[in-house]
This record gives sequence, structure tokens and C-alpha cells, in this order.
Amino acid sequence: MKSQQSTQTMKPATAAKKLGVYLPATPAEFQEGAVTRAELNRLQSEPPEWLRALRQDGPHPRPVVAEKLGVSIAGLARGGVTEALTTEQIEALKRERPEWLERERATQAGVRKEAARLKDLRKENAGQG
Repeated sequence: MKSQQSTQTMKPATAAKKLGVYLPATPAEFQEGAVTRAELNRLQSEPPEWLRALRQDGPHPRPVVAEKLGVSIAGLARGGVTEALTTEQIEALKRERPEWLERERATQAGVRKEAARLKDLRKENAGQG
């Protein structure tokens, strides 16, 4: 007996997240239909103009904004940033260097430093056992 392989699909929100783009800024046809795994792979390997433009200029979803600013998503919220931002808006924040951004960057640097310390400690303990 031969089993028929079904086409794996995902919601547009999931595909947008995987592509790193802000769903409301995508074309209507992208927002309205399911996206197959093959379509997602094609979008990733051969991005159409709308996807290239969104990745370059935004608006960007909060995880991308947080990454570009070097802070956590929670840090964005503490700084009052709750909406998607364009690349231009992100660059303006980098130039202005508001107090909340500097504070959140310092916090994020501390978190990374502690994570690295714990990783080294685990590696050291694994070597002794």
C-alpha cells in the first residue's frame, strides 16, 4: 500500500516569522493564504522584490528590531517600543542613543556575559567528570 504524502502548510503569520518580516506589511496574497514548505523555501532562496524591500527597509517585527538595537524584546517594551519600526527609525534610535536604549544594551551585554560564563563553567565541569 502506498501512502500519499500531504503537503505541509503553515499560516502566513508563521511563514512571516520564519522569514523575519512584519506580517501586516506583506502583500495581501501572502497574508490571505497558507504557505507550503516549498513556497517558504523558494521565498528564502529567491526572495521576491517585496520581501527584499521589507527586509531592507522594514517595517521590521519586534524580534528583528530588538536584534538590530542589541536589546531584548522585553527591553524594547520597557523602552516603550511596542510597534514595528522601519530601518530609518532604528537608525535614528541608534544615533539618538536614548537613556533606555543604553540601559537595555548594558543589561543585554550582562546577560550575554553571564551566559558565556555559565557555558565555560559547564564545559569545565564536564571535563572533570
